[in-house]
Amino acid sequence: MDYIIPIAVFLISAVIFTLVGMYIRKKIAESKIEGAESQAKKIIEMANIDAEKRKKEEIFKAKEEIMNARKDLDQEIRERRGEVQNQERRLIQKEENLEKKQEIVEKKEKDLQKKYDELDLKKNEIQEIFNKQMNELQKISGLTKEEAKKILLSEMDKQLTAEKATLIKDMENKIKEVADKSAKEMIGYAIQKCAADHTSETTVSIVSLPNDDMKGRIIGREGRNIKTLETLTGIDLIIDDTPEAVVISGFDPLRREVARIAIEKLIDDGRIHPAKIEEMVEKAKEEVANVIKEEGERAVLETGVNGLHPDLVKLIGKLKYRTSYGQNVLNHSIEVSNLARIMAEELGLDPKLARRAGLLHDIGKALDHDMEGTHVELGVEVLKKYKENENVINAVQAHHGDVEPKTIEAVLIQAADAISASRPGARRETLEAYIKRLEQLESIADSFDGVEKSFAIQAGREIRIIVEPEKINDDQMTLMARDIAKKVEDEMEYPGQIKVNVVRETRVIDYAK
Repeated sequence: MDYIIPIAVFLISAVIFTLVGMYIRKKIAESKIEGAESQAKKIIEMANIDAEKRKKEEIFKAKEEIMNARKDLDQEIRERRGEVQNQERRLIQKEENLEKKQEIVEKKEKDLQKKYDELDLKKNEIQEIFNKQMNELQKISGLTKEEAKKILLSEMDKQLTAEKATLIKDMENKIKEVADKSAKEMIGYAIQKCAADHTSETTVSIVSLPNDDMKGRIIGREGRNIKTLETLTGIDLIIDDTPEAVVISGFDPLRREVARIAIEKLIDDGRIHPAKIEEMVEKAKEEVANVIKEEGERAVLETGVNGLHPDLVKLIGKLKYRTSYGQNVLNHSIEVSNLARIMAEELGLDPKLARRAGLLHDIGKALDHDMEGTHVELGVEVLKKYKENENVINAVQAHHGDVEPKTIEAVLIQAADAISASRPGARRETLEAYIKRLEQLESIADSFDGVEKSFAIQAGREIRIIVEPEKINDDQMTLMARDIAKKVEDEMEYPGQIKVNVVRETRVIDYAK
């Protein structure tokens, strides 16, 4: 029993120590928790203080930016007010100048009216004196004014008719001897070079604008935008009172097309300044170059001409932007190629040569705006440069009769060219306008006394007039041709020239019995 008591004491002591250790650990844990909470509170307080400080700093910066913006705005408003005041002063000055000019004009009008009144008085006095003199002359001569006038005119007409006819014939013969050849060359060169009798239709392009405010943006400050456009494209830009439109004027259709595309791109982009203009002009040039290449390839494919040099294909494509008397030269070349091929096939000739020469016959017109020489000369030069077939070169050179054709195919090119150019509606006019022109031509000829019948022939390029030989003699025939030509010039519009051919025929019939 003695060992039970120590064991019990040991167990009780162990329990007591365990409980005491647990209590001490609890107190230590509680102390740590309280320290951590206290530290967390301090961290939160510091974070709040820092956040409040940053908030105040941001508010201060925002207020400072607002103040700076307000200062800038006030400065801009003051500048605008200054500009407005300057404009008001200029307007007031202009009004004052206009009022002064108006006063001067009113004074001049009064002076002019006074002079007009004085002139009317003098005119009436002169008319009275003239009437008195006429009455005295009529009493002396025993003829009225109209009777004397008829007698004088009749005598003068008899004397002058023969003299005028002889003089006109002599002058025409002299002029023909000296100037016939050079006149043909000059007129032919001018027509082939320019085809400019329809200037209003082929030397301007019109670009539509979204609004009239765009005109000011195209002009730019002190005109710098419009100057840049005109310098880069080589055209004239006309900005007038036409609503929502600007006119592009220039003789070179390629440059007009580049300018038109560039302006449309600038309008779509909305940013118009010299750097952007230069960029858009370059893009427009690339676009036009692509169109030229595509049109040349289309023409070659459509006509079936193979083996052409790529540079010749591009020149053919350029003909899309060339017209002659309103007829598109590219379409005309394709038409001539097809007509020549068809005729060559029907005659058993070489259709490949015919269609090749037909497509290339006007290729010089792609160069005649940039180089000296007629389109025939330029076409021959460029074909020789790319070593084209000699027969093709001869056909191109002979299609306007500059040289003798060496092959029948060359003659076919002449015929196809004439057919394509002279058929009704091909050049410049619609079919209705063409018929109306022929009728007007015949009507003018029929309006002259002594004309028996008139015929408009050669697609309206010649009027043949049959006169009554009993009424019109040889001398009067010369004057009639002159008068009809003058009336045609005054009353009609037409491409090229119209030949007036007056025919007088006297027949004597007898019978041998």
